[in-house]
Amino acid sequence: MPPAPAVPTATYRLQLQPDFPFSAATTAVPHLAALNISHLHLSPVLEAVPGSRHGYDVVDPTRVREELGGEEGLRELSRTARDHGLGLILDIVPNHMAMSPRHNPALWEVLRDGPSSPRARWFDIDWEAQGGQVLLPVLGGPLGEEADRLKVDGDVLRYHDHAFPLREGTAGLPLPRLLDAQWYRPVWWRLARTELNYRRFFSISELIGVRVEDPEVFAATHAKILELLHEGVVDGLRVDHPDGLADPGGYLRRLHEATGGRWTVVEKILADGEGLPASWPVAGTTGYDALRHVDGLFMDPAGFGELLDRYRAFAAPQTDRGGDWDATVRRAAYKVLTHELAAESDRLTRVAARLCATSPETALRDRAPWALRTALTELLVRLEVYRPYSPEDAATVVTEEAAAEARRAFAVPEEAGAVDVVRDLLLGRYGDGPAQAEFRTRFAQTASALRAKSVEDTAFYRYVPLLSATEVGGEPGDPAVGPDRFHAYCARVQRDWPATGTVLSTHDAKRSADVRAALHVLTECPGRWADVLAEASRGVEPVPDGQLAWAAWQTVFGLGPAGDERAREERVREALLKHVREAGLFTSWTEQEPPYEEAVARFVAAGPCGVPGRKVAELREALEPHIRANVLGAALVHLTMPGVPDLYQGTEREYRALVDPDNRTPPRFGENGDGGDGGGGRSEKEAVTRAALALRARRPEVFGTSASYEPLAAVGPAADHCLAFARSGEVVTAVTRLSLRLAESGGWRDTCLPLPRGRWADVREPGREFEREVRAAELFAASPVVLLERLPE
Repeated sequence: MPPAPAVPTATYRLQLQPDFPFSAATTAVPHLAALNISHLHLSPVLEAVPGSRHGYDVVDPTRVREELGGEEGLRELSRTARDHGLGLILDIVPNHMAMSPRHNPALWEVLRDGPSSPRARWFDIDWEAQGGQVLLPVLGGPLGEEADRLKVDGDVLRYHDHAFPLREGTAGLPLPRLLDAQWYRPVWWRLARTELNYRRFFSISELIGVRVEDPEVFAATHAKILELLHEGVVDGLRVDHPDGLADPGGYLRRLHEATGGRWTVVEKILADGEGLPASWPVAGTTGYDALRHVDGLFMDPAGFGELLDRYRAFAAPQTDRGGDWDATVRRAAYKVLTHELAAESDRLTRVAARLCATSPETALRDRAPWALRTALTELLVRLEVYRPYSPEDAATVVTEEAAAEARRAFAVPEEAGAVDVVRDLLLGRYGDGPAQAEFRTRFAQTASALRAKSVEDTAFYRYVPLLSATEVGGEPGDPAVGPDRFHAYCARVQRDWPATGTVLSTHDAKRSADVRAALHVLTECPGRWADVLAEASRGVEPVPDGQLAWAAWQTVFGLGPAGDERAREERVREALLKHVREAGLFTSWTEQEPPYEEAVARFVAAGPCGVPGRKVAELREALEPHIRANVLGAALVHLTMPGVPDLYQGTEREYRALVDPDNRTPPRFGENGDGGDGGGGRSEKEAVTRAALALRARRPEVFGTSASYEPLAAVGPAADHCLAFARSGEVVTAVTRLSLRLAESGGWRDTCLPLPRGRWADVREPGREFEREVRAAELFAASPVVLLERLPE
């Protein structure tokens, strides 16, 4: 087999876990190689918390995870992959490690020896807060209620299954003095919200921030990954959550130099209209921006507007609690910043207040901490991107318009000067010393956590007119994307980031691509959906709340038939319980309301998963041809548009999954790694996938970094329903969009697609050839999607 290319032609994501270790992946290699991908894309492989199903909770970056088969298991997977012409891409986690002292040797040492520990520089701990003790929010209640459960065992302090090191010479002290003598303090878990003094991953206290901006920390935490790269075990990297880092650009430059420029993509969520920093030496993003553009092609903008009206009439959401997108995001941001991220907000305020109080610039003096906190809050909640990266781009992120709005929060105009102080510090107008740099860093890190928590983890679950629009990287307030906008996006990608990643389904997706494809159809029939919902809802009482009910009915519509009814109900129930806890309107993860959650479970069983749910099932069955068009259209566009497509495990076939953990079930491959279909034939989606991937593998130059992208415009009465483009003048993709509207308007009629010069063969249907101008009705006679290859002259 020839070696894997330096730049992948297509990757296949595998979620490794104890139930699917390296050996299982090795067994699957022949099947995956037969798909004509070029690389396996592995979830994190370094030592993680025992039992972890995702691997992002790394405890030892110097070792490959034993539960997966250890380093030898990884090397064997690599050898087998190379025997089949495949390379490996690794997902790495530079931003954080697990706050699990008994499993994390570096953290154990720091908690034992304090800030003098050589590894203290690894972790982002504010040693000036909390009297120099690291708060560990692990106790089930206040200390007075839990003290009897804290046990000294030699030089270890134990609490249930937690273990902490004791400072030398302190084991014999009575409990209060023993706790005071440590470099850490076990506290009630509820104190994490306001008192925590280490940077965490978003609001997850079980993950502690790592200071990879320090060259020594970078070297120590990346040594094993770099060894695997330089020895040829792996070929490229996916970088998780760069927005949490102090200096993402600096980190990526150091990584680029250390890897010798290996293909690397970053999990950067780009807002609509936002570009990846041009100075980052990476191939591009992991592809959520592509997901947004592909999904948007199959949404009808006018229909979405009507669906939104129907949703508001059905669910009656308050404007800022799910009725209006922008208002919902703003309210969620205020709540997150003052509750889940209160500790981060406090730390940022302390940094700002200290900077102002000690600055030689008199304009910064006499700024009360409350005024600085208010200014920071008002500016942060108005950011429309995850974070600024430098003083140069801060002006476009923290805009003057946002500052003007923020000033209105102050009753006394003179006190509103705190807004200008904060903005000027972010824009570098008061110098670039260590204190200013720290302030900008803390602001950016807080901003990224706020955006993730307020948008993805809160507003997405409150604003639910169309669940398929509330996807990572999405724009739920304006989700539809027309052909012209899509073509412009693809042209930019091919010009600026031709080797970027593209995705449709991921381990972090709220719903898999095929679930979303079904939901998109509702924008083409909002009235029909509302009528069915009214009929199905009749007599289903009590309904916990209208927004939940609307989301529940859409969930079962999107999921469709899914085998055993009891298992399906459990999947829907668990997804919706997560939904209402994330929404935080009537229950939450930290303040659960059992009566409400029990009502949700009863509603799911009696309504969407009960007899009334058959009405929704009948609608889905009637719309199946149009769901099929969306599923196949999205798949083919993804596999042939600019960039490197990443297939999530199982998505070569129809794959309907809900939010994690539903979408992290170990993949089902047969005993010989054949995909587990028992030889019963391949689905239409798999046929499309295999055809596109085979073409990419056979003709990589047509799709690669030196390729071209040319929009093709149909002509005729139904031209807008055809999305088509050529790659390098050698391959044409054509798909049907908004097929229900197309059918209702009379079909293709005289619509034609002018093809580029030459004769073109249907890649999937040998014998079908076209040239010049082809009638759309003929082109799409057998399938709503077509892949053509130019024949040699």
